[in-house]
Amino acid sequence: MALVTASPLYIGLMSGTSVDAADAVLVRFSEQGYPEILATHAQPPERGLRDDLLHLSQQVAGISLAKFGELDQRVGAWFAEAALALIDKAGIKAADVDAIGSHGQTVRHEPSARYPFSLQLGSPSLVAARVGCRVVADFRNSDIAVGGQGAPLVPAFHRALFADPTRHRIIINIGGIANLTVLPAGASDDSAHVTGFDTGPGNALMDAWIAAHLKQPLDEDGHWAAGGKVDDGLLALMMSDAYLDRPAPKSTGREYFNLDWLQAQIHSRPSPPIPADVQATLCEFSARTIAQAINEYGPGDEQLLLCGGGVRNAELCRRLQALVAPREMIRTDDYGVDSDWVEAVAFAWLAMRTVNGRSGNVPSVTGASTAVPLGGIYQSRSSD
Repeated sequence: MALVTASPLYIGLMSGTSVDAADAVLVRFSEQGYPEILATHAQPPERGLRDDLLHLSQQVAGISLAKFGELDQRVGAWFAEAALALIDKAGIKAADVDAIGSHGQTVRHEPSARYPFSLQLGSPSLVAARVGCRVVADFRNSDIAVGGQGAPLVPAFHRALFADPTRHRIIINIGGIANLTVLPAGASDDSAHVTGFDTGPGNALMDAWIAAHLKQPLDEDGHWAAGGKVDDGLLALMMSDAYLDRPAPKSTGREYFNLDWLQAQIHSRPSPPIPADVQATLCEFSARTIAQAINEYGPGDEQLLLCGGGVRNAELCRRLQALVAPREMIRTDDYGVDSDWVEAVAFAWLAMRTVNGRSGNVPSVTGASTAVPLGGIYQSRSSD
């Protein structure tokens, strides 16, 4: 049955640092901007694409310009396929969609370089042409252009949905990289009080390590990590990384926290730990860096709302809960937004903001000099 709606529909497309799927979500927003998720779809990448993207994110020097251009088109085709599958599942037409917010696939994020940039693949022109509706893309460079980090961008969405007039909250998004949004009581009325930043690795290092040793894409429920023993010396080396001591605003990615970074830590030890113990240590590292950030930036009595793929890692969540107790830690599902789809919904929301000429960044989070609409708009057809 076709979906009947009087309100504009938006699609959010998102693939994170884990590169496991292009998440597509169809959303209708209320007048207050609250989302109603109407349909979802997760489109896995075609064979070999994930490996090529992971290689590119770590070793740019080994990729030719021809290969780079090819990957941009392949990711665009992947994202378009996800959007078309979502539209078919929802029983609507592309003409019913006001805009697609397409994050793209990040392959390099360098906001602190001499010439700052953030690079996402996934040709928005191709997505617009194949799907048949306009696309908003290249969100991060709009923020970087006005002096920001270009990340994290979801805190504006978190503030709109989860800020409470009387209760402090911290939103914990655990993807390949983990990030926080700190929402003091009353933050919905004053964005200057909102803080957000990348805490460090979420799933990225654990996924990379298990892929290298067990040829599995992820550590299901953290079982491998749970079977190992934390190497305290290795953990201490990891926790001494300079990124963790940098004040916010800050952001990072796989170009920094990757297997090369991990091997450098392991080689600094007098004897290499067994692989299972490294996995246990990585799990503890993710939990501790998140908890450390919460303790540093939270008032101490805040409610913790979790979202992202890391929510499904039971061992990681168990360790994090032990470190942040007695704070209450729950999923965003309890507040009406499925924890698996928060980021995809956020980019649908950012697209809605952009096409209506409204800002999408939070300067107190990214360090930008001003709030601006994010991304460029790619039209699918002429209005003539």
